[in-house]
Amino acid sequence: APVRAALGKDALVVRRGADAVVMRVWFRDVIPVKASAEQLKNGVTYREIPEGALVGAIEFPTAFTDFRKQELPAGVYTLRFAVQPDIGDHTGTAPHPDFCLLSPAAKDKSADAVDKKDLIERSAEINEGRHPAVLLLFPNFAKDDAVKVVGKGDGVWVATTRRPAAADGAKATLGFAVTVAGQWKQ
Repeated sequence: APVRAALGKDALVVRRGADAVVMRVWFRDVIPVKASAEQLKNGVTYREIPEGALVGAIEFPTAFTDFRKQELPAGVYTLRFAVQPDIGDHTGTAPHPDFCLLSPAAKDKSADAVDKKDLIERSAEINEGRHPAVLLLFPNFAKDDAVKVVGKGDGVWVATTRRPAAADGAKATLGFAVTVAGQWKQ
């Protein structure tokens, strides 16, 4: 219930063709950020989202293959922000270091931020402990609020949207570009 209460009522629905739903994403009504008044005025980025913060929830009606080529079972998952570690085995594995980690919604019952270590462990449960389930984020600096599907090359596609963000009661808008198709080419 606390997670559901934090989410917006409308979902971003990604379809393949006219009827096949690939995913439904419910973003948080307001994304919590840590930003100064100046940052809010100039525009916030993913880096102002605290790691482990709840960003939204996602439903896959059928199995989905993430950016790491991991098959994720159909189901509902929470989305929490994380930055890819800048260590040797992660070097060059993604065009951007910003991700949402997925966790089984049934096990994620709080809208509060989660410790990164706990988040990684919870997310890795989806893949039997091998690696967290990931949703790669691309930057979205567009100023319009239109939802678009945009190709990023190499068969990678993102859905773009802008969401309200707030820090200490001050508001801004944060652009999202969520990977909806395509995988790492290595």
